[in-house]
Amino acid sequence: MSGFVEKPEPLQVPGLVHLHTGKVRDLYRNEAGDLVMVASDRISAYDWVLPTEIPDKGRVLTQLSLWWFERLRDLVPNHVISAEVPAGAPADWEGRTLVCRSLRMVPVECVARGYLTGSGLAEYEESRTVCGLELPEGLSDGSELPAPIFTPATKAAVGDHDENVSFEEVVRQVGAGTAEALRDTTLAVYARARDIARERGIVLADTKFEFGFDGDALVLADEVLTPDSSRFWPAATWEPGRAQPSYDKQYVRDWLTSDASGWDRRSEQPPPALPQDVVDATRAKYTEAYELLTGTPWEAR
Repeated sequence: MSGFVEKPEPLQVPGLVHLHTGKVRDLYRNEAGDLVMVASDRISAYDWVLPTEIPDKGRVLTQLSLWWFERLRDLVPNHVISAEVPAGAPADWEGRTLVCRSLRMVPVECVARGYLTGSGLAEYEESRTVCGLELPEGLSDGSELPAPIFTPATKAAVGDHDENVSFEEVVRQVGAGTAEALRDTTLAVYARARDIARERGIVLADTKFEFGFDGDALVLADEVLTPDSSRFWPAATWEPGRAQPSYDKQYVRDWLTSDASGWDRRSEQPPPALPQDVVDATRAKYTEAYELLTGTPWEAR
């Protein structure tokens, strides 16, 4: 069992039709037919949306995505029309709202990996492959790969989980031309972002993108290169052979699996509320990632 501990009621805003409440974002459609994405401060872990929010998290995700979109637009167009808050919307939507083109979304999660960790590490330890791609011997947790790899995922037939698939499976699902465009664009965007992050003292270990079509044009959508969609590690402490500290919700995961939480993730019971020190530490990681990447103090953005 998983889902929301307490699913929020969608806000009713004049001129907007509520479409979906996701783990983090609420999705609306305006009268022009554009999508309005609002990033909340909700946080999820172990397939649960927790009852405690992380202040400013939604704004960090939105503002960092906008920062990256600007630096990637020569590689691939994006879906953003504006960041203006629709008339009549709550004041709290400021800084966390994107008005976007409605796209024909591609049902593939496009993952680029430059380092070995997570589910990729688990597969590598079993078969020396990741998504069917052969890798050399001698790699360990946190190792940099000889070259970045495209490791797509699709929704599982049952449940909300993504499952890693081969490139051949993507070809089967969306066709060779689209599959090749997804792979090539994903790796090009990753390489650009990896180099930008490296200049700022951050290792971009892996990241995931979503794409859609506007007519025949492939367009980058959703959020991009945030702590929710990427693994960011401090370059100064990167060392293969161990788990790396990261700029994300690791504090939340660690607390939930500690004795202090009293929660058993294998049970069907929802997780408890987060203590204030975990909230504060998690918020600090999100804002630190924003500040290091953009060079702008969060409070003065």
